[in-house]
Amino acid sequence: MAGPSTLPSLEGLHYRPAMLLDGFNHVAVLTSDTDRLHAFYTEVFDVAVAHDDPQQQLRFSILHVGPHTEFNVFELHGNHTPPPQVPMFGRGRLDHIGLQAASLEAFEEIRRRLIVRGACDEFVTDFGPVLSLFFRDPDGLEAEVCVPNPNAQPGVFNPPGTPATRYSTS
Repeated sequence: MAGPSTLPSLEGLHYRPAMLLDGFNHVAVLTSDTDRLHAFYTEVFDVAVAHDDPQQQLRFSILHVGPHTEFNVFELHGNHTPPPQVPMFGRGRLDHIGLQAASLEAFEEIRRRLIVRGACDEFVTDFGPVLSLFFRDPDGLEAEVCVPNPNAQPGVFNPPGTPATRYSTS
């Protein structure tokens, strides 16, 4: 495993300091069981079901997962969701999503809830500026929860697999 790396200086680079985007609006997901998916996200993350529209051919719902971010959930009647593709980078165009915890305390509560449900192990990755916890939802969607690392050192990035010392299980 490689050690921490530091970023080169951004001095002299020509870039636009302001972005034209403000993050993601939504991610569309398919499920074979909307009620199960709603229960998972409301019970683990305290998200709100903002809209739920059962129609003849499909059920469409919206889960608010952040101030301006949603899951658009589609359950197509008679459509069976394919089994999850577990190996990272073998999952198709969208490999996984990263959710942002509201605070370190929220991250720790989410982690506790995910562990209780068996949706993740206890390992937390220290990427340097961010702490990360991977989990799998009831439909097999691989995702992670991220939070700013209170012990981050400016410019230092750790490789995947670097354990966060504050969550050591040994």
